[in-house]
Formats: sequence, C-alpha cells, structure tokens
Amino acid sequence: NGAVCIQPCSPSFHGETSFVCEDRKWQMLSDACANLDVQSLFQHWTSCLAVTVASFSFSSLIVSNVFSSLQRISKTDFSCIIPDILSSPAIPGNIADIVDLLKKISLLLSDNVTRAKMQSYSRIANHILNSSIISNWAFVKDRNAGSELLDSVNLFAGKLLLRNGSESVQEPFIATKGYSIHRNSSGTSFDFSMEFNNTGNITGHVVIPEEELLKLPRASKAISIAFPTLGAVMESTRLGPDFVNGMVLSVSLPEELQRVLLTFEKVNKLEDVEARCVGWHSAERRWDSRACTTQSDTAGSVVCACAHQRRTYRSFSVLMSPAALRSAVLDYITRVGLGLSVFSLVLCLLIEAVVWHHVTKTEITYMRHFCLVNIAASLLVADILFIVAAVVHNAALNYELCVAATFFLHFFYLALFFWMFTLGLLILYGLLLIFFKITRPVFLAAAFSIGYGCPLVISILTVAITEPKNGYLRSGACWLNWYETKALLAFVVPALSIIVVNLVVVVVVVVKTGRSSVGEGCKSQDLNSMIRISKNVALLTPLLGLTWGFGLATIVDSRSLAFHITFALLNAFQGFFILLFGTLLDRKTREALRMNCLSSRRKWGLEKVKIIP
Repeated sequence: NGAVCIQPCSPSFHGETSFVCEDRKWQMLSDACANLDVQSLFQHWTSCLAVTVASFSFSSLIVSNVFSSLQRISKTDFSCIIPDILSSPAIPGNIADIVDLLKKISLLLSDNVTRAKMQSYSRIANHILNSSIISNWAFVKDRNAGSELLDSVNLFAGKLLLRNGSESVQEPFIATKGYSIHRNSSGTSFDFSMEFNNTGNITGHVVIPEEELLKLPRASKAISIAFPTLGAVMESTRLGPDFVNGMVLSVSLPEELQRVLLTFEKVNKLEDVEARCVGWHSAERRWDSRACTTQSDTAGSVVCACAHQRRTYRSFSVLMSPAALRSAVLDYITRVGLGLSVFSLVLCLLIEAVVWHHVTKTEITYMRHFCLVNIAASLLVADILFIVAAVVHNAALNYELCVAATFFLHFFYLALFFWMFTLGLLILYGLLLIFFKITRPVFLAAAFSIGYGCPLVISILTVAITEPKNGYLRSGACWLNWYETKALLAFVVPALSIIVVNLVVVVVVVVKTGRSSVGEGCKSQDLNSMIRISKNVALLTPLLGLTWGFGLATIVDSRSLAFHITFALLNAFQGFFILLFGTLLDRKTREALRMNCLSSRRKWGLEKVKIIP
C-alpha cells in the first residue's frame, strides 16, 4: 500500500504514467502521456506569422527566440495552430500542455486582444473543457491546472477590445461577453445560455447594480466569462461532498465597483439540494464562502451577491513560502511591519551618518558599522520594493514590470542575507583570529564581493534560466515561481544556508561569553554571565537574520496560517529590531549621540551669546 510505479508511455507519446498501490490494486495516479509538443507548436506558429508579416512588409523575419518574437507580433491571431490542437486527443498529458500553452499566450499576447484573438483562444480552451472529457482532468499531473486555466482566461479576456461598446465570443463550453460601462448607464447585465452534459442548456445571469455604476469616475469596461463545465473540472481534482451545481461565472470589473449580482440555474433541481454561494480563491486554490452571500435560493435557481474585494498587499511570508495565504491579519501585520521597518531603517541610517566619525575610529568598529549600514540599506530598499511589487501586480498586472520588480526584490533581499553573512564572518574574525589583521582595502573588496557580487550572480542566473520558459514568476504575485520551476529555491537555499552559518556564529559567541566568566570565583557571576549571554543573543538575532529560519516552517506546511503569522511578526519588523539592537542599544553609538547633542547645544549657545550684544 502506498507504493508508486512509474511507466513510460507508448512509442507515439512522450511522458510517463504514475500508478499507486491501494488495497492490493494499482490505481492510476497521473497520466502525463502526450503527443502535443508545445515548443513545435510555437515554432509552427512563428513560421506561420513570419510568412504573414513578410507578405505585407516585403521583408524577412528571422526568429532567434520564440517568446520574444511572439511578444513583438501583437496584431496577429494564432489561428494557424488551432488545427493541430483540435486534432489532438484531449488526454490528460495533452490537457496539461494546452493549459501551459494558454498560460504562455495570456502572459505574452494579452495586449490588444482583438475579437479574432479571443475566438482563437476560446476554441483552444473549449477543446479541453468539453463535457465528454472532464473525467480526464482527474489524472492531470498538476492538480492546480484548472485554477491555472481560470487565471489565464481571466487575464487574457480582461484585455479584450470592445468594438462599438460591446463584444461577444461564444463556444459551446466557454463564452465571453464585454460591455462598455459608465456612471450614466441604467444598469448592465450579461446573459448566458450554454450546453451542459448533452442534457440541455443551463443559464447564468450577471447584473451590475445601477448604484454601483454611479461610483465610476470615467467610462470603463466589464468582462464576464461563463464556464458550464469548469466546476466539474475543479471537483475532479478535489475530494469532498460539495459539488458545483451550475456554471462558473467570472467577472472582471473596474476597481471602483464592489458588488455584483449573479443568478445561476441549478443543474440538480431537487428540493433538498441546498445552494451555497462561493467564489474561487486563486491564491489559495479553494472555494471561498466569504466572497459571496446567498440572496435567494429556489428549487431551480439561486441568486448570489458577490463582493469585488479591493486588492491588498501580499503577506510578507510569501518570500519564503510556496503558497501565498490571504488573510486580513497577515495583511495588517505586513502593512504595519513594513511601514515601521522602513521608518526605523531611515532613522538608523541617519543616526549612523551623524555618529560615523565617532564610532569608526578603530578598524574593527569601522568594519562592524560598515556592515550594519549596508544591512540597513539593503533591507530598506528591499522593503520598499516589496511594496512596489505589490502595487505593480495589483494595479497594472504588467508582466515586464513584474519581472523587473521581482528581479530587484530578489537581488536586494539576497544582498541583505549576504551582508548579514559578512557581519557573521567579521564576528568570527574578531573572536578567533585575534592576531591576524585585515587591512581596510582588503576588507572592502571582500565585503562588496560577498555582499553584492554573490546576490547579483544568483539573481541574473535565476532570471536567465527560468524566464525563457516563463517560469520566473508565480501566479498571483510578483515573486519567484515555485510550482513549475522551483525558482524560489534561488532565494530560500542561500538564505537558509546563511542562517545556519550565522547560528554557528551565535553559538561561538555564547561559548566565548560563558568562558569569560569561568574562574571569577563568585557564584553571583553566574547570573551576570547569563544576562550577558542573553543580551548577546538578543543583539545578534535580528542583525544576523536568525528569525528568517522560521521560514522553513512555511515551506514544510505552506497552508498553516499560524506559521505565516509567526513568520510575518518576526521578520516584517526586522528594520525596527535593527534600529533598536544595532544602533540605539549600542553603548558607543549612544555616547557618540550624546556628545553630538552636547556639541550642538554648546554651538547654539555660543551663537546666542554673539547675537545678544
């Protein structure tokens, strides 16, 4: 029981099939066998587009990179690859490849989505949403493929251009409608009637109330998409007693609108079947009962009132966790923590600038404060970029900006860790290599190479390896991908490795501190020793980033809200702890500040004496 067997596919297919042993029988777990080749489809598509462009511009088009070429060709649809896709069987492996293809199209060609593009996109999606092949979705290797498809369709359809104020594209198992809306509209509605299981049609109705339209500051658009079979796709990959008793309706609204009414015709119209209105939570990949409320429930239909929630900052724990939980508590901790951290780091850098000449008179204090300044500067820029990345993703959903924000976010958080690593090495140098002297130029060269050189190399390699495959970004946030390419490991592995090294540094400090009190001949010194050890640990924990080690818990159990909250509490406030333990509680820094204040008062008093006569 529980044994897994993997077998290759037949010669005409590529991939593999996985089986699991349950009750002495082999049960199919996943089927990745496919005869579609996404890369060859792209090449066919590119050559098709190259011929089209050449016929109009009388110039040749040389394709060096498939994805960059597709981004440049924005006015052409991709109908030339549809025959290859529609002629392929909708087996689990091909379904996974088509979902991946639609995701790439949404990311690369979602600018200026014309009716022709939307029709081609809908025909491809319709092929894998056919009611006759829904059972195949249960064996798709990626259990989140249905959610990925929903996100991709929403992203692509949301950019649909409206001709004469409206547009409608309908296939048997996916329909898209769009309308121009403005504050003077008397109310906007979308009506859908679609086939379901060859037993007849089911209907859906979307209404934007008139009082909501009055909130619009300018003319905008609303896009609605209907999926009669997507609910069954979601069910096929999740265990549970609930089932989707109607079509899935997706609505893309302007940010100002908060409420929409959805009417669903039930598939199962039995009297004892109670309906519950829910919305799909893309980040957590689950149905969320908080998104909608039930207005009325009859035997044949149900009316839902759904709130279009304003987007908020991502939780700080997304930096280490594969899954991004959405919680009001996490959002609050992230906002307050980052705000206080940014303010504290600015204050920390100002204090260091004021006392710099007083606290850097010896080589070792110069090196310590130099590391502290770079730790504070790296964390300050990284925290600001975290906020910028959230704004970029939430407001614009611009792919190129999201890639740029992720790259610099990755670089500066890595720089934070490598500067904390440099500080740890410096502490070891001060404790263990007492008679070995490092000159200032050698220290600066080594520190900059470690602090900024290593993060730069890792960041560049990460984006260079994963971005050509569209595996750099994760779905739902401007941050490193986990599920497809494990790009997040390019941050997690260096960070956790440095934490382990710095933990060893703290242990060495504790041992050295404990030995210093041995042989002092008084039992009262034990208490002083414990206080000294505790103080050293408290001072070093934020400066060496030890609290980030709790991120391992969010990796092991990425769905635990308690782990995410603990991680956010420990690390979103790191800037404040650096100001407190690295600057304000440092004796020499306090003395330098006091001397500077006295000097300023004395100077002000002398100037006052000169003015009075």
